[in-house]
Parts: sequence; structure tokens; C-alpha cells
Amino acid sequence: MSRLRFLRAASPVLAALLLTFLAACAPAASGEAAPVAVPAPKDDAPLAKQPGQATAVLAGGCFWGLQWVFEHVRGVTNVTSGYSGGAAATATYDQVSEGNTGHAETVRIQYDPSKVTYGDLLRVYFSAATDPTELDRQGPDTGSQYRGVIFYTDAAQERIARAYIRQLTDAHVFAVPIVTQVVPFKAFYRAELYHQDYARLHPDALYIAINDAPKVVALQRELPDLYRSPPVVWHADPAVIPVDLH
Repeated sequence: MSRLRFLRAASPVLAALLLTFLAACAPAASGEAAPVAVPAPKDDAPLAKQPGQATAVLAGGCFWGLQWVFEHVRGVTNVTSGYSGGAAATATYDQVSEGNTGHAETVRIQYDPSKVTYGDLLRVYFSAATDPTELDRQGPDTGSQYRGVIFYTDAAQERIARAYIRQLTDAHVFAVPIVTQVVPFKAFYRAELYHQDYARLHPDALYIAINDAPKVVALQRELPDLYRSPPVVWHADPAVIPVDLH
């Protein structure tokens, strides 16, 4: 069962009871899930001299949480949930949830490179948005559609991503190896409209409260200089779907 079907089927009474229980246990739970302190990348693109728009494409678990985290990052102008890695014909939530389409749940991050760098976004990604040591899963979500992927759009992004993973590996920042993939971007397929800004629109949903809200708290705590409040709100763009950056 996909997480969306589970949420729709869950009893509101049961959800309320679980939320009460989780609130009572919050100190212990947050202590167990404390994020790793991740240093800034040594190899990064400099801040642009003039405002503009650049794009990063990242995957790592449920796109609800990824979107919600990056909407709280300084300099980000829009974040769209979608699918990358598979074919256009299978870029639907029901098909991707089966785990055999080649797609990963992905976010397309549009940002102003004069305010935030690509390396800054990767620092957020490794610090708060995802656990790079989990293979084909993130937290309660399992399957290749939840794998961690950095879809680089040009040679500079590939260089920065690979250098950063080497940096974190050499420094033994994580106790076990980083398994995040670094692969060339091909196409991005926007997810169904009901997925866009799902965490913002459903903050009391059990899944969001347990899995996604703590990531935003971690971002604010670990990287306050990159945190923004209020977050940017998702907006549709006129681009034809699929969106191919090449």
C-alpha cells in the first residue's frame, strides 16, 4: 500500500491518539534521530554577481518532505515534486509506487544563484533532507523509488557533487558509506497536483508530523544561515511536461 492510500485509510481517531503519544515521547525521539553535522563543501560554485535562476534536481525519499525542506532554504524560488529516472509513460504516482519503473520521487529546485549556491543545496540535502547511507529507502519508505540521487545537469554540478561526497567520506562524517547516486539528468516529470506542497497543506497528517516536520526543524537548527521563514510557496510554471533541462 502506498503511503497516500495508508493516510486516506487511517482512522482519524487513531491518528490523533498516535500524535498525542508521539508528542509525549518527542524529546527521546528527536534525540535518537539527531542529524549529522555536515560541513560546507570545499569545492563549490561562487555566488553569482547578478540575480538569476538555476536548477537542481534531487531525490531521496518521499518528495513531500524534500519539497517542504527546500522551500525553507534561502534563495530558493520554487520547488516542484515529480519523478526522474524512468520513462514518461510510467511517470504516475500509482506506477512509481510499485517500485519497478526506474523513477525516483524527485524534486526540481529553482533557485537564485546570487543568494545560494549549488553546494549550499547539497549541504541541506545531506544535513537535513535525507540520510545518504540508506540504500533504496528513507525511513519507513522502502523501494528503489525512494533511493538517494543527485541528478546533475552539467559538468560543474557533477564535479561539486562528487567532490562533496569524497570530502564527507574522507572526513568520516557518516559512520557507514554514502550510497547516494550521482547520475546525469535526463528528464523531470511533474507529479500530480495533489502532491504539490502536500506537507504545507497537511501539517497534521501523521506521516508529515513524524517524518517531514522534524527535517525542517533540523534545517533551522543545523543550518540557520540557510533557513528562511516563511517558506516559498509552490507555484505552477508554464513549462511543458516533461521538463528536460538539456
